[in-house]
Amino acid sequence: MEEILRYFPALSELQIERFAALKALYDEWNARINVISRKDMDNFYEHHVLHSLALALPLKGMAVPGDRILDLGTGGGFPGIPLAIFFEQCDFLLCDSVGKKTKVASQVAEALGLQNVKVVNDRAENLPGSFDYVVSRAVTSLDKMLPWIKGRYDKGVLYLKGGDLDEEIDRCISRRMFDARKLSVIDISDFYGGEWFVEKKIVIIKR
Repeated sequence: MEEILRYFPALSELQIERFAALKALYDEWNARINVISRKDMDNFYEHHVLHSLALALPLKGMAVPGDRILDLGTGGGFPGIPLAIFFEQCDFLLCDSVGKKTKVASQVAEALGLQNVKVVNDRAENLPGSFDYVVSRAVTSLDKMLPWIKGRYDKGVLYLKGGDLDEEIDRCISRRMFDARKLSVIDISDFYGGEWFVEKKIVIIKR
C-alpha cells in the first residue's frame, strides 16, 4: 500500500480502503481456488496491483466518465479490478474463458462493493456490442489477441506486455491489423521504480 500511495497519492478514502482490502480477499480465495502463484502472492501489490495500475497513467488522460472498458482475459481480476477501483465513473466488463478464475474475480468485486464491474465467463468473440477501450495483461502475443477484438473497440487498446515486442508488432503491421501511426509503446520503468518493472511495457493502439 505504501507503494500505491507513493505513485497515486490522490486516492480517496474509499479507494484506499478497497486497495488495502485486496490482499486479504485474494489470500482467502487463493487458498480455495489457486489462481495466483505463491511467489506472486508474496509480491501481490507490486506484481498485480501496481502492474495493473500502470494502465491508469495513460488511461486517465483518455477515458471519460461513462466509458465502457473490457478487460480481456482477466484471470482472477487483473487489470480490471484495480482499474475499476481507480476509475469509479467507468463501467468494466471482466471476461475470461476459465470459470474458476471468473468466480474469484466476481466474488472479489462483490466483496469490495464495486458497482461498476460485471464479470462474465466467456470468450471475447462471443460478447455482444463494442467497448470504448479494451485492456489486457499478457494474455497472448499481440497479433493473436487483436483478431479477437477486431471492430470491438471505439477508442483504443491498452495492453500490458513484457520483453522485446518488436517482432510481434512487426507482424501486426505487416498484416495491417492497425495503423502504425496510431501505435505507441511505453516503458513502465519510466514511471515505476523497482527491478521487476524493467522491460515491462504498455502497448497503446488508438483508433
